[in-house]
Amino acid sequence: MTTDELQGLTVSKSVDARGTACPGPLLAAKKAIGEIKTGEIMEVLSADEGTKKDIPKWAEKKGHEYLGTVEESGFFKIYMRKG
Repeated sequence: MTTDELQGLTVSKSVDARGTACPGPLLAAKKAIGEIKTGEIMEVLSADEGTKKDIPKWAEKKGHEYLGTVEESGFFKIYMRKG
């Protein structure tokens, strides 16, 4: 998906993990994914570089769909759809 498409998504859950280092963002995502329904979209906000690799790997391993990452000033928005 393009950056514009990602930013235009309707997000059901936003997880702000910008104040934590690895594995904090991943742990926050694991907890939050249980709070949304199958097919809904979650975004994870993180300033930790490792999160850009960790979240997509975890999502695909657990049957969720990694949609993409948008780089903002000083942090990332990682989008996924619950499988």
